[in-house]
Amino acid sequence: MDFNSKIIKSIGLDGNPYNHKIAVAMSGGVDSSVTAALLHKAGYNVFGLSMHLYNEKIKVNNSKTCCAGIDINDAKKVCDKLGIDHFILNYNSKFNDQVISDFTESYLRGETPIPCVKCNQTVKFVDMLNFSKKMGAVALATGHYIRRDVKNGKPNLYRANDLTKDQSYFLFTTTFEQLSYLRFPLGDFNKSTIRELAKYFDLNVAEKPDSQDICFVPDGKYANLVRKLRPESVQKGDIYHVDGSHLGEHNGIIDYTIGQRKGIGIGGRKDAPENEAKLYVISIDEKNNKIIVGPKRYLSCDEFLIHQCNWIAEGDQMKFDALVKLRNTAKPVEVEVKVEMDLESSSANVKLKMPEFGISPGQAAVFYDLADKNRVLGGGWIKSTKNYSNG
Repeated sequence: MDFNSKIIKSIGLDGNPYNHKIAVAMSGGVDSSVTAALLHKAGYNVFGLSMHLYNEKIKVNNSKTCCAGIDINDAKKVCDKLGIDHFILNYNSKFNDQVISDFTESYLRGETPIPCVKCNQTVKFVDMLNFSKKMGAVALATGHYIRRDVKNGKPNLYRANDLTKDQSYFLFTTTFEQLSYLRFPLGDFNKSTIRELAKYFDLNVAEKPDSQDICFVPDGKYANLVRKLRPESVQKGDIYHVDGSHLGEHNGIIDYTIGQRKGIGIGGRKDAPENEAKLYVISIDEKNNKIIVGPKRYLSCDEFLIHQCNWIAEGDQMKFDALVKLRNTAKPVEVEVKVEMDLESSSANVKLKMPEFGISPGQAAVFYDLADKNRVLGGGWIKSTKNYSNG
């Protein structure tokens, strides 16, 4: 297999590859390992970087996570196999302050956080990137499935060719400055090809499962982690119907997310019509420690506000149509975006052409170009929603 020309084109650096020193972020998984192998085979002067992220409060042993002790050891074995240097960066304090604490506080506010975005936004594309520069690397490559292309001298982001693995949703916070330094060699590959390449390079991670869970919550039990880290902040409260009637009690708002139907703990309304009987979490009142439930129609949302925006694509339009993804696995839908002041602003109002259900504060809204549906425009964090229940 010879993918050298494909890799060299994706890196976009002139001259002999060996004259270019490139750092590779290595999580211990198959994607980042193959990234390092491909760059090394193409002739680049490569070294690996792995992050040590967890303190004694977080125990991670699951094979479907990343950046745990076993993963760092896997990354080291790959580097040894390739004959390249491997460095371990101890970022557990930074990760705790910038990602885990943010995740915990967000859940306590009744939001639905996405820590993978925060990790890319902070330790990975700030601290690791800066370390790469100090080591003399001209670029930091990752195993993300996303494409980077330079148009008119400016780097742009595009969805991966393999849309089933596309990770653009998690990278909307990437800045122009970071994009100038970052490289994503796997954006043109299918996952099946990467698995084949791992076997071709005889890497120890060739059969390793993909990471699926939030890395510091491998069992998927987010509420248990929040209770462990902030037990004093989790209090019992009341569950109300949207009509104001009291239906029961809850053991903490961290057990609930907007749109949730199962596990509310109160059942449905037996004597109500079918469209009224099934109850969903409509809103979470963090200030009064209340859960509001009701029929699904109350989850219908046609407008929301985003803040902490990052716009990747250049432009000066204050109002434009675009496509938006409201969850990583969701199909992009058409919206109208109105930026509050200018494209340097940190907020924007978004109107959906057709209502969506279950949009929650804390989630990300990531925008794509209507003309080129693969081009990433940027995104922001959902701050509030306008729907049936709150007008």
